[in-house]
Amino acid sequence: MLNYYTAQPVQGASPLDSPWDKPPWQAAEEARIDHFHAGGSSHRPATSAKLLYDAENLYLRFRVEDRYVVAKYEQFQDPVCRDSCVEFFVQPRPSDGYFNFEINCGGTLLSYYIEDPTRTPDGFAKFTKLSREHGRRIGITHSLPAVVMPERQEPTEWHIGCQIPLEVLAAYAGPLGPLAGQAWRGNFFKCADDSSHPHWGSWAPIGEELNFHQPQYFAPLRFAMPACE
Repeated sequence: MLNYYTAQPVQGASPLDSPWDKPPWQAAEEARIDHFHAGGSSHRPATSAKLLYDAENLYLRFRVEDRYVVAKYEQFQDPVCRDSCVEFFVQPRPSDGYFNFEINCGGTLLSYYIEDPTRTPDGFAKFTKLSREHGRRIGITHSLPAVVMPERQEPTEWHIGCQIPLEVLAAYAGPLGPLAGQAWRGNFFKCADDSSHPHWGSWAPIGEELNFHQPQYFAPLRFAMPACE
């Protein structure tokens, strides 16, 4: 049964310089994205996410054992959910907005701060796109080329890493304070809307509606206290 995710603190060099199965990621909890919406195809790639933090950043990693992999969008704020894509939604305070970090397998990012997720022709009832300046401050690593075309039918494992400065979050959500001991809310996702085998998976279940933008279904993300020295 799903309860919550606990992000562990790290010190020193950026964890993005370390592989998935090596320290500090080796000790991080693994969030398995294994709740797939019934509206998708039979392809349900094994996908996991891990989250760490320090005084200045969140660090995010995804590992995907996939097929039918495609990436055609290359520009910041392109609709990357149509490609083979992983996503992290995070809400620092339950009464306020949340961020969506959507990254295709080629490393292209879309990210908004969403205060009212009611759908409109322009996107949402109240949202702010992260600026290009803030987008440049979000570090992304990716194991596949920026463009994957034509679609790869064969089994393909791919990885995404993401470093999110807390200053970027605070520019939209307000002061965050020290993370240790806090409890935020969020979810991890996998999708590929326009692949030959579309699918939509989540860590925390999202109900019957095919819509990742349902903060009522977010689950707790806890920030562990540092170990006593």
